[in-house]
Amino acid sequence: MGDTDVLVRHERAVAVITLNRPDKLNAMTGAMSVAYADALREADADPDVRAIVVTGAGRGFCAGADLAVLNEGAEAIRKFVPAAENLPHLALRLRKPVVAAVNGPVAGIGFAYMLGSDIRFAARGAKIATSFSRLGLVAEYGLSWLLPRLIGTAPAVELLLTGRTVDAEEAAALGLVHHVTEPGDVLRAALDHAADLAAHCSPASLAAIKSQVYGDLERPLSQAVDHALSLMDASFDGPDLAEALTARDHKRAPVFAPLPRG
Repeated sequence: MGDTDVLVRHERAVAVITLNRPDKLNAMTGAMSVAYADALREADADPDVRAIVVTGAGRGFCAGADLAVLNEGAEAIRKFVPAAENLPHLALRLRKPVVAAVNGPVAGIGFAYMLGSDIRFAARGAKIATSFSRLGLVAEYGLSWLLPRLIGTAPAVELLLTGRTVDAEEAAALGLVHHVTEPGDVLRAALDHAADLAAHCSPASLAAIKSQVYGDLERPLSQAVDHALSLMDASFDGPDLAEALTARDHKRAPVFAPLPRG
């Protein structure tokens, strides 16, 4: 893998992470998956970053594992599987919102990376597939847990069993993506959305809400309510509520403190 297979740049308090193997539709290698996870962690740790956008270079988002890996046999594939700390659901554990700009084809591990993002934009016509059943594989990377929770059991089972390809428009109807844009607009739309989060939302609130939503998937309602009440009580005395109310009174944008370096 080249040193530039994962690119990072910053725009308006947003870290933009780009998978950069356009000649391979950004298919992942083992080293590339490590670099991507490291880029996510560094963006999450950086106090100057308040939101993260992930996208692919060229005409694809991520077409899955590099075919060279798949063609080398079982041992090579086992070595490709990311370490536990680098698995695609890493993005769900970050403190900061992750917005995907799906500019083109998505399959396999790329599908898992897409679903690991909190908010998903897709270019009209982008092709999206799980692919696993058509390769003799299983629902990888915890997708049998995550996908039903995102779109419901029946559509999740259908997509995973068939491995069929859907376009961005059907993906939006299913709930796989939140917004569909014209092909040339997807990255800008995702960037603008992330920049709005960065400019107007409390970083502490965003971190707490992410932790609540994904944590509550495994908690009974009574525990989720108790946890929310505890967080609410702390937030009432917190500086961000006072700042939001002062900013509203003075008709200005709030100035929220950044998260400390993680």
